[in-house]
Amino acid sequence: QVQLVESGGGLVQAGGSLRLSCAASGRTFSTYAMGWFRQAPGKESEFVASIIWSRASAQYAESAKDRFTISRDNAKNTVYLQMDSLKPEDTAVYYCAAGPPQPRLGLPTKYDYWGQGTQVTVSS
Repeated sequence: QVQLVESGGGLVQAGGSLRLSCAASGRTFSTYAMGWFRQAPGKESEFVASIIWSRASAQYAESAKDRFTISRDNAKNTVYLQMDSLKPEDTAVYYCAAGPPQPRLGLPTKYDYWGQGTQVTVSS
């Protein structure tokens, strides 16, 4: 079992930055692939980024490329999402997820554990 708790969300102006954190319980954190998804009001859940072992394995949605950076600190059982140059369309609840390393980590069905989410609001 893995429990995930997100933090770091909030209200920021367009062009600003936020860093989301996702703290995981359990001793096996380093064996999991981690992902970030988001869901805006009235919209379906959307893949943002994933990471397996290191930043070299990171994958991003087109909307996140060149603006967002996913990273992990296995010593702290934590995965991060650094978000820069934020836009109003980035407004959503952001969720982190954990699952076994495998292809197609952009699909939410690849993950076994989910956090409760943290709200990110970007004002124009």
